[in-house]
Amino acid sequence: MAKTDKRGKATHLPDQIDRAVRAAEDKKVADLIVLDLRKASGFTDYFVIGSGANARQVRAIADAVVDALSGDGVKPAHIEGYDRAEWILLDYFDFIVHVFAPETRMFYGLERLWGSAERIEVSPAG
Repeated sequence: MAKTDKRGKATHLPDQIDRAVRAAEDKKVADLIVLDLRKASGFTDYFVIGSGANARQVRAIADAVVDALSGDGVKPAHIEGYDRAEWILLDYFDFIVHVFAPETRMFYGLERLWGSAERIEVSPAG
């Protein structure tokens, strides 16, 4: 899987984030990006942001991330939004996974709100 920053430079993500990204991709996540917040935020290092086409896919993506990381004994400290599945937040302290329905993602615009963060494009290997 190739990861590049906004300058096109290859970048390396921590292993847990890499596993979360792969799990989301296995469930066909759309518009997946990672925001590096280490210089912009005090409460977490990274946001992993992606979209599912509908509530069922949003839940499936979130479940896949939780399952992939729980295999290593890593569990989210907090989960929000699972029942409604318009925006599921998985808080792993060092990083937060956001899985959105497309219209909810557009409405909240996390990428705009955190515009000063380094944007890491994530694309499947190949």
